[in-house]
Parts: sequence; C-alpha cells; structure tokens
Amino acid sequence: MNAPAIDRRTFLRTSAVAGVALASAARAAAPSGGRPIRLGAPAFAKTEDPAELARWHRAAGYRAAYCPKIALSDTDRIRAVETAFAREDVVLAEVGRWCNLLDPDDAKRKANLATVTEGLALADAVGARCCVDIAGSFNPDVWYGPHPDNFTPRFFDAAVENARAIVDAVKPRRAKFAYEMMGWTMPESPDRYLEMIRAVDRPAFAVHLDPCNLVNSPEKFYRNTDLLNECFDKLSPWIVSCHAKDLAWEVEMNVHFREVRPGTGSLDYRTYLRRLAALPEPPPLMIEHLKGAEEYAAAARHIVETGRALGLRFEPEGVPGTSDVQSPRSPASVI
Repeated sequence: MNAPAIDRRTFLRTSAVAGVALASAARAAAPSGGRPIRLGAPAFAKTEDPAELARWHRAAGYRAAYCPKIALSDTDRIRAVETAFAREDVVLAEVGRWCNLLDPDDAKRKANLATVTEGLALADAVGARCCVDIAGSFNPDVWYGPHPDNFTPRFFDAAVENARAIVDAVKPRRAKFAYEMMGWTMPESPDRYLEMIRAVDRPAFAVHLDPCNLVNSPEKFYRNTDLLNECFDKLSPWIVSCHAKDLAWEVEMNVHFREVRPGTGSLDYRTYLRRLAALPEPPPLMIEHLKGAEEYAAAARHIVETGRALGLRFEPEGVPGTSDVQSPRSPASVI
C-alpha cells in the first residue's frame, strides 16, 4: 500500500518538530556531561603506514581522523587502514572529495561525479562515517565560487540528481554521502538542507555540519548561537560529521569575515559542544584550515577546555597536543 504524499511545507514543519524532539530526548537520556566527543585533525606524520598513522592520532590525543589517501582498488591498504584505526579506537570521520559537481564544462563535471562516487565507495569500504563534497557551483573559474544561478531551481534539481546518482551507484552499507553547507551555494540553511533531504529521498544521504560556512551576514555572525541551535534542532538526526573552525569580522567598508583558529573568533563553542554532546552518538568534530600541528593542538586545547568547563567529556580524557612525529607540510585543504 502506498503511503500518502506529503507536501514540502508539511515535511519541513514535521521534520523540524521531529528534530527538536529527538534532540530533547537525547539530552534527557544522556548521562551527566553528555556523550563523549571525538575530536580530530589532519595527520602530521612522516609516514604512510596505517598503523603508525593511527598511533600518531592516538598519541596526539585525537580520536577521529580524516581518511588517509587510499586507492579504491588497493583492497589490502583499505583493510590495513580500517584495522589499524579500529585498533587504536580512532574513528575515520570522512573522505573528502573536494571538486565541482556542477562544473559548467561537461567533461569536468562527469569526471568530478566519478571522483565523488569513488569517494563514497571508499568511505563505505574503509568504514569512514561519510564522503563529503559541496553541492558545487556554476562558477566556471573557481570550483567553490559564487554564481548568481547557485540559488535557482536548476541548481537545486541538479544537486538532488547528483546526490541520488552517487548514492544509487554505490549503494553504501554503512557510509553516508553528505553535502557541506555553504554561504553562497545550496544548501545554505537548515531549511534548505531539509528540502534536499526530502528531495533526494535516500537513507544514505546525510548532513555535514560546518556552521562557520553558514555565516554570510552580520545578523548570522552576531546571532550564531541561534544559528547553531537551528541547525541541531532541525538536522540532528542526519548529522554524520562536523568541522571546527572560527570566524572573525575584519572591519572595512564592506562585510568581510575571516576564518581563524577556534577560540580567537566569535563562534559560540559552548552551544556547539553542548549540542554535539547531547546527540545519541556525537559525530566527529574535525578541526581544519590551520597551518601546522601546533596550531591544531592549540585549537584542540581550547575546544576541550571550553567543553570541560561545561562538564562535557571527550575521548580520550587527556588534552590533545602535538605528537613527536610531525611534518612541516600543511595538510590538504578542505572546505
């Protein structure tokens, strides 16, 4: 028997209510301090050995990691990475596939779709929580850049079609596919993401949360606590991985927000961490866009100290710091 159709407005309203109810239930059910939060960062290790990479994360105090570089055809390395990180109790948070799924060039767009599809297959094979990319952009010059048509029905429909194609091609058993929200391309708000979830209509389509990416106006900058709460109220059931960074306002004759190290900007990390810890299974919180192991360690210390002041718990109990195994190179950029 076919279920009755639900119009979009009804879906958005009921989804938001369900999200609030689930978040409230999680907070009520959570023990004192909520569930432990897993913090992660890129690896600055002079090795490609899976066991050494996993040990580096644990020694540095991290319990989540970006997936190391692996070819989907390298089944031995896939098994070795999954085994090594599981042994050290380090969760593989995400496989990043940062390319333009809506590139105006047909050949590039087709190649990028194949790249992201391969990324989801890899995430599923290695046991990562998700494969993530942005929905794309019609900008012909900058793969993540702004374009006036990024907020049109044509963009929305194309993003939905791509998500369905990626998920249907892989049919993942455990990993999810997610779009990272952006300020100048859909999905740019919690409500828009809810629309996409309904339109894609696949259990393997999930949410990647980066609240700083949603701050695209002075109102959102000053009211980022409200923005955070809206994200968790509406999207909690689908969040699989999160990014940790911060924003500062560079005062000039037009609006200019700049990414900075967590703790040196204005994002309400108290609310961010409290809402994460209240989830039934807090998604990994991955620090990004910093310059080296020491900056990442400073960001991690701020996040942990902020959370512990609220009575929250982290995996592990120690404060993350730098490992003895470091590299001067910066990790690959993610959005």
